[in-house]
Amino acid sequence: MKTSIATVSISGDLPEKLDAIAKAGFSGVEIFENDFLAFDANPRDVGRMVRDCGLEITLFQPFRDFEGMPEPHRSRAFDRAERKFDVMQELGTDLVLVCSNVSPIALGGLDRAADDFRDLGERAKKRGLRVGYEALAWGRHINDHRDAWEIVRRADHTNVGLILDSFHTLARKIDVNSIRSIPKEKIFIVQLADAPLIDMDLLYWSRHYRNMPGEGDLPVVDFMQAVAATGYDGYLSLEIFNDQFRGGSPHSIALDGHRSLIYLGDQIQRRAPEGTIGLPKMPDRIHVDGVAFVEFSASEEEAEKLSGHLHILGFQVAGTHKTKLVTLYRQGEINLVINTEHEGFAHSSYLVHGTSAYAIGLEVDDAKATAERARALIAEPFEQTVGPGELTMPAIRGVGGGIIYFVDQKSDLKNIWEIEFNMIAGEEPRDGVGLRRVDHIAQTMKYDEMLTWILFYTSIFKVRKTAMVDIVDPAGIVRSQVVENTNGRFRLTLNGAENRTTLAGHFIAENFGSGVQHLAFETNDIFATASALHKNGFTPLQISPNYYDDLEARFGLDIGLSDRLRSANILYDRDESGEYFQLYSPSYGEGFFFEIVQRNGYRGYGASNSIFRIAAQKRHMRPKGMPRV
Repeated sequence: MKTSIATVSISGDLPEKLDAIAKAGFSGVEIFENDFLAFDANPRDVGRMVRDCGLEITLFQPFRDFEGMPEPHRSRAFDRAERKFDVMQELGTDLVLVCSNVSPIALGGLDRAADDFRDLGERAKKRGLRVGYEALAWGRHINDHRDAWEIVRRADHTNVGLILDSFHTLARKIDVNSIRSIPKEKIFIVQLADAPLIDMDLLYWSRHYRNMPGEGDLPVVDFMQAVAATGYDGYLSLEIFNDQFRGGSPHSIALDGHRSLIYLGDQIQRRAPEGTIGLPKMPDRIHVDGVAFVEFSASEEEAEKLSGHLHILGFQVAGTHKTKLVTLYRQGEINLVINTEHEGFAHSSYLVHGTSAYAIGLEVDDAKATAERARALIAEPFEQTVGPGELTMPAIRGVGGGIIYFVDQKSDLKNIWEIEFNMIAGEEPRDGVGLRRVDHIAQTMKYDEMLTWILFYTSIFKVRKTAMVDIVDPAGIVRSQVVENTNGRFRLTLNGAENRTTLAGHFIAENFGSGVQHLAFETNDIFATASALHKNGFTPLQISPNYYDDLEARFGLDIGLSDRLRSANILYDRDESGEYFQLYSPSYGEGFFFEIVQRNGYRGYGASNSIFRIAAQKRHMRPKGMPRV
């Protein structure tokens, strides 16, 4: 599979862009004219610089307002084209993109446009160049790839072909199956972009909100499947206009782009005939059966405090590692690990982030296959020295730098606790409070990193993403989106902070990076759990009494239920599927906290309660300037 990306898709000057594109694994690059014009080097030197990076210039773009112009504008358009051809020959590329005319003086007519392209094709042929025509979704006369193809067909010139762009086709909801009848040799390049579904002006939508395939809501897979049906085997190129990407890390965005194309190619290869895409085979997206464990890094002193919190939550020590300073706590299906080693990745993580949930273990169908798929999608493998009697657990680095381990039931990994730990015989959670399993893990990151996290998880695991919702913090808005599997055994809430004054933003700033901000545990009876917690000395997050007064009116709650919620500081929500109960701990350190939930068929995450929860948490945070405790 040959992959390319337009320089306009990422930030930086031209050398920075080329370096990021090459390191991400692309084989080609589209040179966007403004990137070339803003760089102080002649086209021959730029071409050499591209080739020194191991890249091919797949396209020079764009050439605007060409076809259907009245004289003297038509003659000027051909003169401009000759100048573009001069630059292309020095750059060392043979293909130019001509986008459909948007000029108010452009004349309509398919035959008129075809005549112009036939003449332009003849000029290009003399120089060994090719011309690709693209229908802009907002073109004055041509805004549909079917009309653009008809012009190319009527031009009937070997050096004139079609350029297909998924955004322009999908934004206008044009039937993608119309692509299937286009001869593959007349498709000169395919440009790909996704976008969130937003009802706005097409030009503004395109120029500011495009994103990588798989990050938005457009049916890019259906588009690409139709392209694959033609037998097209040329470059798949990304052309992304996005305000966040222009201000982000060029290396991160380029890596996302290449990952998105690999994921897209994998989906098409599973639908299309063998060999159409030419992508090496990889395991299919992986089903996650649940969270096997969550591991914290801590110092001995802070581990003692964290252990105290866990005991109050009903967790008991289930075992200690045979050779390392690692302790296992257990309740129901939940395994929590505290690592106080003085070396290794856990210790390094502690030195940077303080006490944190730095690693997650996922139970999957096949741990080895999961790691293999993740590596194929450019995830960074994680390895560290394995001691005597220890198992090698497949693992990768997550987007935020944490670790994701994989365990399964088909290898020795199913017995990892018994193999590596001295388990306490007959261990029973005597003071358990009814916590059964991990309901969801909440990870917090900067808002402009959210698309990266979503693409990472959805490309590797068999999960779906929910619609983005706004979490109202008294200091601003936090964007929240969920990735989850269909049976609810694996749920991640991803919370993107736009400023550091929100609770989420404070967590990122004070912990020096993204990470797990809270763990939510499931119970079958939250009132019984709250009672047991109270006996253990648990102090719940104190919710404003005003919340409960409004709750009664909003849902028409029975006064008895309302009183029980109020007395236990339990929040409540309801959707068309059922009820939801939430109980929170105060924040520990710089914003980490625990949540206990009960789902009675409810499918959401209590977003409407977030403002009340966050306000309460901020009241409990340490005053600014006070030392950590």
